Amino acid sequence: MGIILLEDRQKADKAIRKMSEVQFQTDIEKLIEILPAKIKRNIDISMLDDAIEIVLDIGRIPEIRLGNGKIISLSSDTISRDDIDFITKQLPEFTSDNRSGIAGTLHRISAIRNRQGKIVGLTCRIGRVVTGTIECIKDFVVQNKSILFLGRPGVGKTTKLREITRLMADELGKRVVVVDTSNEIAGDGDVAHPAIGKARRMQVSQPEFQKDIMIEAVENHTPEVIVVDEIGTEAEAFAARTIAERGVMLIATAHGNTLDNLIKNPTLSDLIGGIDTVTLGDDEAKHRGSQKTVLERQKQPTFEIVIEIIDRNTLAIYKDSAAAVDYILRGWPISPEIRKVDGNYKEKKPQENVDILKKVEELESKVQQGAKSSLSFGFSRSQYIKENKKHKKIYIYAVSRSIVDKLIERLDIDAAIVRNVEEADFVIAHKNFAKGGTKILATANEYRLPVFFVRTNSMSQIQRVLKEALNLTQENQEVQSLTNYKDTTELALDEANAAVAKLSEGAEVIELEPQDTQTRKLQHELVEAYGYKSTSVGEGNNRHLKIFKDE
Repeated sequence: MGIILLEDRQKADKAIRKMSEVQFQTDIEKLIEILPAKIKRNIDISMLDDAIEIVLDIGRIPEIRLGNGKIISLSSDTISRDDIDFITKQLPEFTSDNRSGIAGTLHRISAIRNRQGKIVGLTCRIGRVVTGTIECIKDFVVQNKSILFLGRPGVGKTTKLREITRLMADELGKRVVVVDTSNEIAGDGDVAHPAIGKARRMQVSQPEFQKDIMIEAVENHTPEVIVVDEIGTEAEAFAARTIAERGVMLIATAHGNTLDNLIKNPTLSDLIGGIDTVTLGDDEAKHRGSQKTVLERQKQPTFEIVIEIIDRNTLAIYKDSAAAVDYILRGWPISPEIRKVDGNYKEKKPQENVDILKKVEELESKVQQGAKSSLSFGFSRSQYIKENKKHKKIYIYAVSRSIVDKLIERLDIDAAIVRNVEEADFVIAHKNFAKGGTKILATANEYRLPVFFVRTNSMSQIQRVLKEALNLTQENQEVQSLTNYKDTTELALDEANAAVAKLSEGAEVIELEPQDTQTRKLQHELVEAYGYKSTSVGEGNNRHLKIFKDE
């Protein structure tokens, strides 16, 4: 039965793709039809396969801008006012946000006006139905949790909203309402584009009325899911919270490229719980290992899942936005789950999702009971460290691998060095490359990976940074065996470094301060790395290193 269902689904997907291709051909012909003859005769439909927009400015050559950044000139003749008038006369009246469209298509025509209000330029944004862009996140979409998409313009946010809308309405049979402010999701005209399936569409006459239509959709049309593009004002953020509090699933996009940007945006931070300044008591500040004045999340986020669209093929997913915001505010490193649109991800069964949710709820309950914070949704640092003892993947750049391997072994850390930066949880790099603009660090930034820098390739320096990256710099009973290395080990290694320097200057023998067994092992290895000899002398608590030249 499972094989038959899979075959049926593959046939259905193939049919949808074929229908989309036919629809695109029809839609693109409608766009070409409104262009002046001197432009139209230079356009072939195949030229627009990867096109994002056609740009027309008075006094300039018309251009096609492609998704890969390339630009194709369409004519040697410049655009005249007559050309602009020819196009605008075939379009519906532009709204207050200077947008119009072509009925029955997903294309958006945006106008640029001069100081007298006359149109002097047009941007013809090409809309198309693209399938398969949400396959890698389908397991999140079916969880009935509100999802917020972030990303720069042109990376495919609206395309994903459109496909999720069709999935919810057609495959899952939910009551879906699209609040379509600029007609980008469901196209222009009174009849919604077939790309949104059976979902209903509510148009917004002016952008400032979007918040009112969002509330109206909930109050009048009993939706299970509401889809909104471009939440950009405080009033719209409040409307989104109102919708979520009524038990309606919300799928939306917002201005901002990353979750960190959203946290710093006072207008939209309410979408992820709102940020407030809190003064902690002495005990709580000590418990957290932080200053007394800190930033805290005010309430539960409107959106339980946040997805950053890094590029058209790469998504960074924060599966628990509340925890992610708490970690970021407290300066704890957190890495989102990276998924590729063309990747192969197994869809979880509903029961598996339920089991996972139960485990998350149990964990959150334990955290809340164990935390000393007065905030019911807070995380204790001990719980955070406990969770982060799980296997970590480290990418190193211009840092001694042998030293990192030894430290992982000596500190008994469940971690490993990986060869590809995309697989890592964080990066440790040499300080000399901090401002070099290297490709590795650019990739780390693209994948939202924390980067920690060492000043030198000494064992003490790398150990300090490694513990900082793993949040092992504060004392905690659960990781006492690790934190014993915090100050004493670094001082002991610095002492060994100083002794080696004295030997190179002519000293014959140097004895160090007494240390425990583990610390002496690290000192022996450091001395050996510099080509000198060492031995342990003394008894009991007085046992220490004696360093000398190899005769």
